[in-house]
Amino acid sequence: MGGFKGSMCKGAALFAVAVALMPMPEAAAAAASAVTEATRLANAKAAAALPADDGEDADFASRGFIGTHLAPSIPRDDGKGTAWDFAALDALKGPVPATVEPSLWRHSLLLAKHGLFKVRDRVYQVRGFDISVMTVIVGDSGYIIVDPLTTTETARAAFQLVKRHLGDRPVKAVIYTHSHGDHFGGVLGVVDPADVAAGRVAILAPDGFLEHAVSENLIAGNAMARRAIYQFGIPLPLSADGKVSNGIGPALSSGTLSLLPPTDLILKTGDVRTLDGVAFEFQVTPDTEAPAEMNFYLPQFRLLCLAENANVTLHNVLTPRGALVRDSKGWADGLTDALRLFGERSDIMVTSHGWPRFGNDRVTAFIAEHRDAYKYLHDQSVRLMNKGATMAEVGEAIALPPVLSKRWFNRGYYGTMNHNAKAVYQRYLGWYSGNPAELHRHPPEAIGSRYVEAMGGSERVLALARTAHAAGDYRWAATLLDHLLFAGSRDADAKALLADTYRQMAFSVEGSLWRNMYLTAAHELEKGPVAAPGTGLGMARFIPTSMLLDLMAVRLVPERAPAVPFSMALVFPDAGERHLVQIRNGVMVHEAGVADAADVTVTMPRAAFLRALAGGGAGGAEPRIEGQAALLPLFLGLFETPPADFAIVTP
Repeated sequence: MGGFKGSMCKGAALFAVAVALMPMPEAAAAAASAVTEATRLANAKAAAALPADDGEDADFASRGFIGTHLAPSIPRDDGKGTAWDFAALDALKGPVPATVEPSLWRHSLLLAKHGLFKVRDRVYQVRGFDISVMTVIVGDSGYIIVDPLTTTETARAAFQLVKRHLGDRPVKAVIYTHSHGDHFGGVLGVVDPADVAAGRVAILAPDGFLEHAVSENLIAGNAMARRAIYQFGIPLPLSADGKVSNGIGPALSSGTLSLLPPTDLILKTGDVRTLDGVAFEFQVTPDTEAPAEMNFYLPQFRLLCLAENANVTLHNVLTPRGALVRDSKGWADGLTDALRLFGERSDIMVTSHGWPRFGNDRVTAFIAEHRDAYKYLHDQSVRLMNKGATMAEVGEAIALPPVLSKRWFNRGYYGTMNHNAKAVYQRYLGWYSGNPAELHRHPPEAIGSRYVEAMGGSERVLALARTAHAAGDYRWAATLLDHLLFAGSRDADAKALLADTYRQMAFSVEGSLWRNMYLTAAHELEKGPVAAPGTGLGMARFIPTSMLLDLMAVRLVPERAPAVPFSMALVFPDAGERHLVQIRNGVMVHEAGVADAADVTVTMPRAAFLRALAGGGAGGAEPRIEGQAALLPLFLGLFETPPADFAIVTP
């Protein structure tokens, strides 16, 4: 076993599963940049073009406020900083600062409202404790919790607030509306696993929830986690110079991610359940905002929950952190079905992010007009690409018509029309425009050096970038400076100018994620890359072994593989599993339940195997090794752990 443990440590941890999210940044000022006249003019023009504000959102976002957390922050359970910072949220107030686009500032102040809100008798929400919203339904004898936030720390604090104002009742059921971590990660902050195991608490989720919850970000998890640092502005403080929101919520909480598997799956639209005396009617909406997602309706309350299929902003058809492209047509169709099924019966609508809608006329108008935005996005992107427009051209050309864009909930605070239109193109046609010049372009370093040489050298490129920056042509300045850096320039002035260029772009953009990505790029140009969050065992026990072996396969270094193929059987008696693994031709192939003879057979508890993969050894569980024992350390040495801080804005 010593060889097993040693080789595993040498190979380092092999998978990124449950993330102990990074501590929130201290609420200190970001590196300041003077706001240029071009940025001021851009924001003034944007402000003049905004629709009239009828005050409806401010009313709905404030209605029913009861109280909030008593302390200025929520600490992390591991003692390493803060899980949530209410003081930073409270500092987001007042007139529009010069460093924030006016529409985004308005939206972010609404999202910054935090506390317990009464939606109607027996239905409450905790908002502003995380990027997502926790909805609480009072049953006959206890609580039904919908979407228990991202981390156990914020979920626990939210539930304590509920109990302080509404009474200390037990949780009778938890509903996960869909398979994204900010809607289940805090579950251990509101329920005890022993109560679930004993049948005292039911956990409901849409069919396919567990598979997608643990697999959607698994194979490309390291790259997605690194890119998520940019999307969510992880190193940025909440401030007028930094992150002001994440579009669908104030920010992403930091702390401990958890998961309990569902005890009851909703299989189809029309399924009904009665939970603690409350009747639920469900609509399943797979492959919309999430691979596994569902809406529900409460007939006795005339209340509709549209999960994350409807929001206070246009959503992402393709998230900037990366994911499979979502089906914008299917998304729109799901909202059409919801309107038909529940629209006439709904007086209140809640969602998994943002604030409710009150009044049947407002609910039905919202669903129809939000649906129309996704349908317009899909149909017009396809129309343009069928006329020969490329991905970039589709993104530049498309915009919602005024009748839709004047609705604040259709504006691009989280997803943008530009990015989403490109995603529609990608879903149907992929990255290639049809122009053969794109088939085999040089990579960034090679093309950068050629552009710099063609333009007359580094000093000439830097001078052109300064001219573009001074003229407010930040997109061109960024392109020039990006080529310059990727050509190998270490000019401090070039880096500083690119950082300021990104900040000016951030200060005048309506999309919160674009702002976060620009500001994070500036941060990393000045201070270096930020590593993706650390990993742990967390959800690993819920990941099927075949998925873990898939993850190992994409981390195999082919140069380390021997010329002579070999096979290994992994036997986990506690799980009743046997997996045959073959290493051949620089690839790893695995099959479950195959009884073929192997060159080496390793028998051990599955939990010990998981601990070993995570880099912590097998925890004293000695494996039984039969056959060519030397193949085991050879096998374990085939894999690499990708860097958590790979470069993005520099070579």
